[in-house]
Amino acid sequence: MLENIREGSQGWIAKSILGLVILTFALAGIGTYTNSVDSSVADVNGEKISQAAFNKAYQAQRNRMSQQFGDMFETLSADANYMANFRNGVLDNLINEKLVDQSTANMSIRVSDERIKTTIRNMTEFQVDGVFDNNRYLALIRQAGFYQSSDFRDYLRVEMTRRQLTQAVLASEFNLPYQEKLMNALQDQKRNVRFATIKAEQFKAGIELTDEEVNQYYLANQARFENQEKVKLNYIALDVNDISKTVEVTDADVKAYYEENIASFRKDEQRRVAHILIEFNDDEAAAKSKIEALLVRINEGEDFATLAKESSEDTFSGENGGDLDWIERGAMGDAFDEGAFALTEVNSVSSVVQSDFGFHLIQLTDLKAEQVQAFDDVKDELKAKVSNEKAQDKFFELQQEMARLSFESPDSLDEAADSIDAKVVTTDWISKFGNVAPFNNAKAIEAAFSDLVLQENLNSDIIEISDTLSIVIRLEEYQAAEVKPLTEVSAQISETLIAQKSTDKAKTTADSLLVSFKAGNDIVDQLTAINAEFVEKTDVARSGSDLNASLSRAAFKLPHPTEGMISATTVTLNNGDLAILEVQSVIVSDVEKAVDPRMAQQQTQQLAQSAYQNFVEALKVDAEITRTAIAAPVSQF
Repeated sequence: MLENIREGSQGWIAKSILGLVILTFALAGIGTYTNSVDSSVADVNGEKISQAAFNKAYQAQRNRMSQQFGDMFETLSADANYMANFRNGVLDNLINEKLVDQSTANMSIRVSDERIKTTIRNMTEFQVDGVFDNNRYLALIRQAGFYQSSDFRDYLRVEMTRRQLTQAVLASEFNLPYQEKLMNALQDQKRNVRFATIKAEQFKAGIELTDEEVNQYYLANQARFENQEKVKLNYIALDVNDISKTVEVTDADVKAYYEENIASFRKDEQRRVAHILIEFNDDEAAAKSKIEALLVRINEGEDFATLAKESSEDTFSGENGGDLDWIERGAMGDAFDEGAFALTEVNSVSSVVQSDFGFHLIQLTDLKAEQVQAFDDVKDELKAKVSNEKAQDKFFELQQEMARLSFESPDSLDEAADSIDAKVVTTDWISKFGNVAPFNNAKAIEAAFSDLVLQENLNSDIIEISDTLSIVIRLEEYQAAEVKPLTEVSAQISETLIAQKSTDKAKTTADSLLVSFKAGNDIVDQLTAINAEFVEKTDVARSGSDLNASLSRAAFKLPHPTEGMISATTVTLNNGDLAILEVQSVIVSDVEKAVDPRMAQQQTQQLAQSAYQNFVEALKVDAEITRTAIAAPVSQF
């Protein structure tokens, strides 16, 4: 039967049918690629913000927050509502940037190629010993993810163009003297207050929870009870510090390095000179006669510095007796150098020297002979340097070998480990945040949770933790993120719900008391019944007082008390307690003092920031902006 099918499939009818089937799939495939789904997250005046651009900005902001706040951000990131706001904030920034870019284009704000080039060459990050180094430039931009120098230039052009616009807006803002005085008065203002704290703890005893309430909270807050995705890794490490312990450096090696770099140990001869300048003006002959007459007076014993003060037309140096400080060849021009460096004795004076500036008399005022550090004086320092360079060379050689073997044998680290004489190390459980070195490095974590390592179960690429440490990793064990069972977190949920309900009861009590208090009733007895009493604080300042920060902020938001009107409010404290706060009086300083320049500058900066925000908001008013629902990117790195 199989033989009949095989023979039948060779006929022209079967081949025609097969051709039609293949053509159908081919056309369907083309349709799939040419009708791609729009995955953009926003549209700003017809320009789309791609999902890829959002993911990149999201991960960059998340990494910054993680590095800045550590475990605190890890806790916050478990809150679904917080992360939703976080993602919206990232998208808001991208929309603002797009509006600014469109505005710069409409205003024809441009940054020239020459300015881009000059900016890059002047960036200290790309310099070695103060000089631009192209190799360092290329290495650093690739490390930052710019694999073509043109990509980095384009990025820099966009940033510099944005900066031109933002600086123009910010720099145009100013504050007036009356505003400074008003701010000064507000800063110096003090308030007399009294407050009563209603403890939430006292309401806990009467609170009862049902299993249904606990279960509903658990279901509504699944993200809070989720175990993080974790991995155990095998890895090998190549460390320059370990290599340097095995490097042998002979005296001959050190001596050769010294001789090859002798210029680094030589201090050139230094000369300090003074001069008298007579400019050509309209009569070169008269100028020459004048300088020659001065030379005669100097040769007859008159003081060079005095004559420089009286006669030199270089008035800046003339005030200092003609002193030009220490000079190097090339600083003053060939003719001046020839005259200055021909002098061999301190206080000797040259003959008349003609330069592009005019006629000079030059005096040698101090001389430091050429100095060369002796080999024995720098031998120990050089030995360490040569050892480090040899270790670095060996490091790069072994790094290439480690990369090659880990790629050629992707299912094991053993061969790569043998090639660099290293041991394969197994880590403890590692999550995406809060790890010890070297897995507190973003690049290491990105690789650890990449598809290459997790899904394909292959060795990672070389991960350059620093200039002196590289690692290769592979997966040992994986633990997916999962929600903890209710039985494990029910006690935590109960505690949270009881705290919330006790705060709610305290607030209800406080709100009721506030209504009675504002109506003019005495609430002292009612406060005593709930273990509270008014505490008075006088001369409370905006900052630096010993009053609770929440109370202090609320006190300066309340209006000034007036006859027949009580200025009071309730304040929820950070620990869940409630307070009734009253401003009894406002103390305005009647002493007009000078405005602190730093405060004035800070006020100008605040006004400038507000102006910029208003500028962006104005752009939004006239813009057509469409946002799509956004979710957390699938890859966290």
